[in-house]
Amino acid sequence: MRHQRAGRKLGRDSAHRKALYANLASALIEHGRIKTTEAKAKEVRPIVEQMITLGKRGDVSAQRQAVAFLRSKPVAHTLFTEIAPRFADRAGGYTRVVKLGPRQGDAAQMAYLELVDYEPTGSSRATAAS
Repeated sequence: MRHQRAGRKLGRDSAHRKALYANLASALIEHGRIKTTEAKAKEVRPIVEQMITLGKRGDVSAQRQAVAFLRSKPVAHTLFTEIAPRFADRAGGYTRVVKLGPRQGDAAQMAYLELVDYEPTGSSRATAAS
């Protein structure tokens, strides 16, 4: 029985899983929205929320923790200079998971993981508002 066993293994060992989470979190911070499986999105969501909270703190220790996890100074810089200030007055809930349905090849449930203030560029919604 799996009682009291939190988290998904995603068919990977712990080092591969940690690298996957770091890469997905970096991609989300860099692009604002990523398309991935629903299970991966649900696992990465709290990690990204913690990174944004570190960005809101903004001290040197928080910057070092973010760089250590994200493994990229430019992405951490984007987090601290662009993303964290946008959420300065928000107390949490920085991301959302939008379900898309099954993937064609293997029927895995797909989803967008996006920042709540994400606006797609060049969409009909953006042009209709102007």
